[in-house]
Amino acid sequence: MKNKPLLTGILVGIIANFIGLFICVQIFGNGEGFIKTIKLSLANDFFGKLISIGAILNLGAFFVFIKKREDEKAKGVLLITILIALVTFIIKFS
Repeated sequence: MKNKPLLTGILVGIIANFIGLFICVQIFGNGEGFIKTIKLSLANDFFGKLISIGAILNLGAFFVFIKKREDEKAKGVLLITILIALVTFIIKFS
């Protein structure tokens, strides 16, 4: 399958972003649960900021793939990062 490395990169990007979001919620959540913090962030219009901070782990995954010369996987991580930026932009201005 030709697109398997690209799909692997996309999956790694999604997982890295979710892990980054989880870590961000644990740090900034004031001891609240994950779901409750997400609901509060949606109500108080800072969910986009949490997603953006969570996407920092994608940077690490991207450079690991570049260092290993796995360009298709790096491209998948980059696509997810761009998608996250667009979603954050839409959330911010809607």
